[in-house]
Amino acid sequence: MNNQGLMTDGREVAAWLERIAEASATSDGVTRLPWTEEHRAALAHIASWMRDMGLEVSLDAAGTLIGASPNPEGKPVLLIGSHQDSVPSGGRFDGIMGIAIGCAAAGALRDRIANLPFALEVLAFADEEGVRFPTALIGPRALAGRLDPAALEMIDQKGETMNSAMAAFGVDTDQTLQIARRSQTVVGYLEAHIEQGPVLEDLDLPVAAVSAICGISRYEVIITGVTGHAGTVPMTGRHDALVAASRIISHVSEAASSSDVRATVGTISVKPGAVNAIPAEIRFSLEIRAAIDDTRQKFEDTILNRGRDLCNAHGCDFTARRTYVQFATTCDPKLTEALLAAIRECGLTAEAIPSGATHDASAMADLSPVSMLFVRCRGGVSHRPDEYASAKDMD
Repeated sequence: MNNQGLMTDGREVAAWLERIAEASATSDGVTRLPWTEEHRAALAHIASWMRDMGLEVSLDAAGTLIGASPNPEGKPVLLIGSHQDSVPSGGRFDGIMGIAIGCAAAGALRDRIANLPFALEVLAFADEEGVRFPTALIGPRALAGRLDPAALEMIDQKGETMNSAMAAFGVDTDQTLQIARRSQTVVGYLEAHIEQGPVLEDLDLPVAAVSAICGISRYEVIITGVTGHAGTVPMTGRHDALVAASRIISHVSEAASSSDVRATVGTISVKPGAVNAIPAEIRFSLEIRAAIDDTRQKFEDTILNRGRDLCNAHGCDFTARRTYVQFATTCDPKLTEALLAAIRECGLTAEAIPSGATHDASAMADLSPVSMLFVRCRGGVSHRPDEYASAKDMD
């Protein structure tokens, strides 16, 4: 290959993604978990993309595959990246598309990068989805110096620790907590990702900048009542935990529908769980997302207070334990405006929309300014085998 820029169009990127989708533990969609043979096979594909685009390839101590432009002057770097892993039976665009587009961009810039005030690195993170181990964002957190050492001792369903899985994969885990970049060596981070929602399709736009990545709170809610025989305890005076829980869950949906918040009850369990017994204990998950942390926190307070009131009205006890929190990430205004300007130069309407899903960019924000570019996906579908972004939109 010569030293001229290599223009890779959307059709070629689509072909890359079709081939790498075969690095999957299932034939129904893509199942690619970190530190597995499917992960190893995917890295072979990505490494070939990187080398073909003129990048020097290495694997860091958090399992991130890095394709770096030559940088003899030691210039600060612009990072472009996303994740290679998937959910079980997921799609072939989520995460991996951003890596492929990053490689294509590096190829297009190959003959110009030496004249730019920064070098370029494309990052393929190992674990964003958090499916195999009960944590996520290992690669970007390590680069930002925010990786909790306890994460390396977390155990998967087979009883293997992340540390041992990484070591078996060939990662130098003795250095995992030592690879943090200095912020002055990074000019910014850019991530292209399918939208995973219907907004762009509704607007008939192929791409949009991202304004913010929503913050997330998760709670385990426990409603405690009194059980009894379903046929002998009168309806009046019952302390039915399921009735109280249903009122709360209904209120969650109604309140979120009239606000800038997205709230979901995704799991629920009932005890004693018998057809002829009054429910005595209900446990359910409550997840709340919003682009503005203050909005999310006010909604949380309102919902929890309302939950206590509804439980009191039904003679039940209410407890809620927050199990997870992630603060919202605002994308860098200058980088976002650069994306909007580029969209306009393509003759398109430029929009900036929030992301309801978490991305690697949310962890990279602890290291550098971040920005994201959303690409339209058909039907807003993601995390499913029929997930799809067109070659034209990727182009």
